[in-house]
Amino acid sequence: VKYRAVNTATNTPGGLRFKSEIGIPYTLQIMKTINQFIWDIFQQHNQSDQKLVETVTVFIDKNNGSEAVTYGENINVSSIYLEGYKGNLKWEYTSLLYHEITHVFQWNGEGKAPIGLAEGIADYMILKSNYYPPAFAKRGQGERWDQGYDFTARFLEYCEGLKPGFVASLNKMMRYDYSESYFKKIMGKPVGELWAEYKAMYSHHNG
Repeated sequence: VKYRAVNTATNTPGGLRFKSEIGIPYTLQIMKTINQFIWDIFQQHNQSDQKLVETVTVFIDKNNGSEAVTYGENINVSSIYLEGYKGNLKWEYTSLLYHEITHVFQWNGEGKAPIGLAEGIADYMILKSNYYPPAFAKRGQGERWDQGYDFTARFLEYCEGLKPGFVASLNKMMRYDYSESYFKKIMGKPVGELWAEYKAMYSHHNG
């Protein structure tokens, strides 16, 4: 896999902040580290198990939408977001890349997997790398298992605790297709039952 980073917002406040506080060399270095981390979590040590990706590119763009968005192998990070972020920008940027680079390498059942599950797996990488912010969901929070992001990440953490390798197995099964029955195949229980037990376990913590 090759790694590229391009700052197309060099003359904007966010682009300048990127250059002074983060930089292209750090971006290229951390992209490789994150890629290896994702393969480790997914237990994809053979090339045949990995998604075929030639080049991952991070663009620092002047977009005023979300913090970052990934299309295929391209990740667009908003210079406007970088400009306005209060706190340790390098840490936040690294956390952001753990999430976005996961989208590049994860399987999603050829688009059939719930978006909430795909986002939950991406946030699971943030959780396991210890790049999760203080506002990250606590264990037991959330309304649905596929609510997404940090809520789903915490549920995946629970399943992984019951059966180590669960997240890797689930991702592998989603290479060509998706079914809710995958949870039962791996865990021995349907996802609804797992979620109910998860919520019950932590109900006394969260009122």
